[in-house]
Amino acid sequence: MTSTTTSSTPESAALAAADRRRWFALAIVMTAAFMDLVDVTIVNIAIPSIQKDTGASFSSIQWITAGYALAFAAGLITGGRLGDIHGRKKLFLLGIGGFTLASALCGFAANPEMLVASRILQGAMAAMMVPQVLSIVHATFPAHERGKVFGLFGAVVGLGAVSGPLLGALLTEWNLFGLEWRPIFLINLPVGIAGLILGTKFISESKAPKALRLDLVGVVLVTLGLLMLLYPLTRGRELGWPLWGYLSMAGSVVVFGGLIAYERMKAARDGSPLIELSLFKVKSFAAGIAVQATFGVGLGIFFLVWTLYMQMGLGWSALRAGLTGVPFSIAVSVAAGLSVQKLVPRFGRKVLQAGALTMAAGLLIYIWEAARYGLAIASWQMALPLVVMGLGMGLIVAPLTDAVLSEVPKEHSGSASGLINTVQQMGNALGLGLVSVVFFGSIGDDLAPPRLNQAFVDGFQHSLWYVAGVLALIFLIMFALPARPQQHVEGAAPDESEPVAPVKEAQPVG
Repeated sequence: MTSTTTSSTPESAALAAADRRRWFALAIVMTAAFMDLVDVTIVNIAIPSIQKDTGASFSSIQWITAGYALAFAAGLITGGRLGDIHGRKKLFLLGIGGFTLASALCGFAANPEMLVASRILQGAMAAMMVPQVLSIVHATFPAHERGKVFGLFGAVVGLGAVSGPLLGALLTEWNLFGLEWRPIFLINLPVGIAGLILGTKFISESKAPKALRLDLVGVVLVTLGLLMLLYPLTRGRELGWPLWGYLSMAGSVVVFGGLIAYERMKAARDGSPLIELSLFKVKSFAAGIAVQATFGVGLGIFFLVWTLYMQMGLGWSALRAGLTGVPFSIAVSVAAGLSVQKLVPRFGRKVLQAGALTMAAGLLIYIWEAARYGLAIASWQMALPLVVMGLGMGLIVAPLTDAVLSEVPKEHSGSASGLINTVQQMGNALGLGLVSVVFFGSIGDDLAPPRLNQAFVDGFQHSLWYVAGVLALIFLIMFALPARPQQHVEGAAPDESEPVAPVKEAQPVG
C-alpha cells in the first residue's frame, strides 16, 4: 500500500501541474483574444475624436477600421497554417509581440496615413495571433471539455463588447497627458508584454501531426482577391465610382475561382494547400462558415454606422455613446453564457435561429425609435432595442464557434480556425466597405450642420434595414446547420483519438 501511494504521488502531481498549466494557457490566449476584440470596439468609439484631431477624411476613417479587418482577413488562413507547420505557441508569441509593437505605432501616429498603415500592420499581426487561440484550445482540451471552454470564450466576447466601447470612451474623454485618442492603442502595451512573458512560460507547443508546407501562391491569391473586392468598395463613392472599380470587383470573382482551382491541384499534388477544401465537405463546417461570413457583413455595417449616428449625428460625447452601449454588451455576455451551457444542449440549432430573429426584432425597434424621436432621442430610449439585439447576438456568437469546429479533424484545427476567423473578418471588411454605399451614399454632400445631423439619423435608419435583411438571410442559412449539437463523448472511445493536456512543453499535440 505504501509503495503504491509513493509511486503514484509524483504522477498525480504531474497531472495536477499539467491541468493547472493548460488553464493558465487558456487564460493567456483568452486575454489575447480579448485584447484583439477590445481594440476593434475601442477604435469605433474613438473615430470622431480621431477625425477631429487628425483631419481624416471619411475614406480614411473607413480605412482605419476596414484596413485592420482586411489585413486580419487576408492573413488569418496563413496564420493558422503557419501555426500548424511551425508551432502554435511560436506563432502566438510572434503575433502578440507584433500586435503590441503595432499598437505603439498607432498610438504615436503623426497623421491619418501613418495611422492607417499602422492599423494594417496591427491587423496582420493579429492574424498571426488569433488563429492560434482556437487551435491551442482545440489541441489542449479534450472534446468533452470544449463546450465549457467555448462557453468561457463566449463570455470573453461579451466582456470585450462591454469593455471596449466604455474603455474607449473613458480614455478619449479623460484625454490622459493631453494625448486625446492615443491611449486607446497605448493601453495594449502592458497587456501585450505581460501576455508575451506569461505565454512563453505556460503555453505548451503543438503542431500538425504530419509535415505541411506554406502555400505562397495561395497566400498571394487570397490577398489579391480581397484587395480587388474591398478597395473599390471603400474608395468608390469618394472617387465617383470609376469604371476600374467595377472591373476590379468583377475580377476578384475570377481570382477567387482561380484560388479554388489552384488549391484543389495543390491538395492533390502535395497535400499542403493553404485552404483545406475538404473541410467544406463537413456539413456543419460549411454551413457555419456561411453564417460567419454573412454575420460579419451585418456587424461591419452596424457598429461603424452606430458610432457615427450617436456621435456625429446626435452630437453625443464619446462617453455618453460608450455608456449607451453598455446594456447591449451586458445582454451579449449573459446570453452567450446561457446559450452554450443551457440552451443549445437542449434546443440545438433553434437557439441560433432564435438569436437571428431576436437581433432582427431589436433592429426593427431601433428603426422605429430613431424615426419617432429623431434628434431628440435619449440614451434610455435606446436601451430596449439594444438589449433585444444583444440577447440575439449572444445566442449566436458562442455556440456558433463550437458548431463549426465540432466535427473538424484535429489535424486541420489550425486551418479551420483560420478559416472561421477569416470569413467573419472578410464579411466584416465587406460590411465596412459597404458603409460607403448604404450609409454615406444616402447622405448628401456639403450639407449644413443642422441638415447634416438629420441626414446622419436618416442614414442610420436606412443602414439598419440592410442589417435586418442580412439577419433574415442568416436565419435561412442556419437550416443547414445540424439540428442538434454533436455529442462529443459517448463512452471512452472518442477520448482515445482526442488531444489531451500536454505534460511536457516540447510534446506535439493535435
